[in-house]
Amino acid sequence: MKYLFVFTLFLFSFSFSYGQDPNVDYTWWNKLHGWEPGDPGWRNWMKITPGYLGPNALPVPFVKRGFLRGKSEIEITASNHFHSDDPTQDISGRAYIPFANNKIAVEMYGVIFEHFAYSEEIRNERISRIEDGKGTAVGDFYFSTLIQLCKNRKFPNTLFRFTARTASGNMLEGARYSDSPGYFFDLSFSKDLGKKASGIFRPFGLIGFYSWQTNDELNLQNDALLYAVGFDYEKSNWLFSSSWSGYSGYKNERDKPMQLNFEVRKDFKSTAIRVQYIYGLRDIEYKTIRFSFLWKLPAVK
Repeated sequence: MKYLFVFTLFLFSFSFSYGQDPNVDYTWWNKLHGWEPGDPGWRNWMKITPGYLGPNALPVPFVKRGFLRGKSEIEITASNHFHSDDPTQDISGRAYIPFANNKIAVEMYGVIFEHFAYSEEIRNERISRIEDGKGTAVGDFYFSTLIQLCKNRKFPNTLFRFTARTASGNMLEGARYSDSPGYFFDLSFSKDLGKKASGIFRPFGLIGFYSWQTNDELNLQNDALLYAVGFDYEKSNWLFSSSWSGYSGYKNERDKPMQLNFEVRKDFKSTAIRVQYIYGLRDIEYKTIRFSFLWKLPAVK
């Protein structure tokens, strides 16, 4: 558990937030959006929805495959989110710790550092208060509990996940993070077909529920159906994966993100590398490349 403690301390050391600089003149924003003294505060003008925030604010959750991996993992990832009007780069971290004979696991992850530089069009559309559209941010922190319900039986592998999202991400004024909590839970299923010698083909699917707090006084919460379907091909410590995933909110304010996910992973004895490509189909319309390095550690007994 010492690895879990060190990683948590490391991640939380970056998870700070700060208020706006009182010396900044926001007259330009007031004129642009017609704000006058006595009107609701600027936070009420923001849209807390994935299509009006940065790529890491309300992302589609990572797709699980119905089973827990047997070793603990510490992962560092560098990501580049390609967008003609909002190019974004970030560094994120993840810790995964299975225990209880691989029946239960905890997982923590979050964006440690994000750099952004968006256009005037994006600034105005998202009602951002950063005039030049440039800056850095720290992301939200996620904590998951995973429970293996069924594995290696006639019934498909079945995994339950519950994840809470903190409001540690800063830069609401830059429309980067929501400054509000949320949670999601899901069931994922998979079935291994074939043999290790010739390669394992693994179809999988996921269904769940995603909810996050908004600033709409009439609808303080947005609820969404969470879904995914895809397949893995695994052979000789190589993993090739493709999936389609997303969630569908009910407010119809760019709250129905959908994406395609592609992944290649190579495992070594005590480390692994992973390359991911995410193609945003709707609402979160970024093209993302991720490079990850993983350290594999013995599972907690």
